[in-house]
Amino acid sequence: MDITARFLNYIAIDTTSYEKSTSIPSNPNELMLGEMLVKELKSLGLSDARLDDKGIVYAHLDGEGKMEEDGLGFIAHLDTSSDMKGAKIKARLIKNYQDEVIFLDKEEKIKLDPLNFPNLLKVKGDDLLVTDGTTLLGADDKAGIAAIMDMLEYYHDNPAIKHRPIAIAFTPDEEIGRGVDHFDLDKFKAKKAYTVDGGAVDTIEYENFNAAEAKVVVHGSSIHPGDAKGKMINSQLVAMEYNSLLPYVKRPEYTEGYEGFNHLLEIRGTCEETSLTYIIRNHDLHKFNEQKKEFISAKEFIDQKYGQGTIDLEISDTYYNMKELILRHPEMIKEVKEKMALLGLDAKESPIRGGTDGAMLTYKGLPCPNLGAGGFNFHGKFEYLSINQLKKASELLKLLTKID
Repeated sequence: MDITARFLNYIAIDTTSYEKSTSIPSNPNELMLGEMLVKELKSLGLSDARLDDKGIVYAHLDGEGKMEEDGLGFIAHLDTSSDMKGAKIKARLIKNYQDEVIFLDKEEKIKLDPLNFPNLLKVKGDDLLVTDGTTLLGADDKAGIAAIMDMLEYYHDNPAIKHRPIAIAFTPDEEIGRGVDHFDLDKFKAKKAYTVDGGAVDTIEYENFNAAEAKVVVHGSSIHPGDAKGKMINSQLVAMEYNSLLPYVKRPEYTEGYEGFNHLLEIRGTCEETSLTYIIRNHDLHKFNEQKKEFISAKEFIDQKYGQGTIDLEISDTYYNMKELILRHPEMIKEVKEKMALLGLDAKESPIRGGTDGAMLTYKGLPCPNLGAGGFNFHGKFEYLSINQLKKASELLKLLTKID
């Protein structure tokens, strides 16, 4: 199957994950996509392909050597972000892109403009898939799935070509941080793997944020406004005051590269009670811990001003930077760079301003750097996919597994 057609098949299924869902996986459509992939995997000769009760797809392709010793794994995730609608995606193909402004929706004046999105200048001459401005595209991470499946089809159609044993896993709910909660390393078998869940195909990523979530509840005192003097404490206003105590320069819109941030995800409230949810991110563990202390200091200030118990604060770590652990396996980085060079790519190392299943799997004992699949501007209507880079991503996976 053509890799573009394969990708379009996958994005036809809405697999938006939902943080507030209590089901596993959070969206039953993830199971639908998983079942589709199991059938496809079996048709490609991976006879043990299966979907477990947690929504994880596992499969293995025998090769030269033993899976536990010589095998290499590839992992991608089934879900898409809830930051933008993921249903009824209408992808459009732009052939031989030439730096022009792409109007996603002319009536609404929604456009992809190289002035605003300079990464478009790096895909000149490529064929691009874009949205119609009403949904995300789903390249995060169905492009990763498509690249992996295309690589497997290559080996199915060319049985004489020798390759390493290959382990495959497709996980649910990565976007809400639950992708590997139930991942079974014994079922996966391979001892090294790559996630295929990124942007530019010439980039390898093995540095990610240390991550935490902060939940803040502000308790106020609601009094009829006509009789409020000296009595009312409006929790919404106190919540705004609390937020103002956190450094504004550490908001995402002021940061880039290795700079950490605090991001206010949600605020809900009444005069009586207001809740705020933040994510805290930093590549540097010391700075990460200092950021968490800033949340505690803001709580202490508010409690001192308005009374103890005004603020309830809960901070929980969610994942950590995998860099130190990956550097214990330098051959994984070296091999990728060598194979990229064979494809004419100038390999780059880049910090992930986010997290992947690979970070948590690395801490579980499965070293797992991340590779790109040609998608850009994830989690929104400006998302697009370079078909040329997607094809090169598949070629890279073949070179990593092929035995000369």
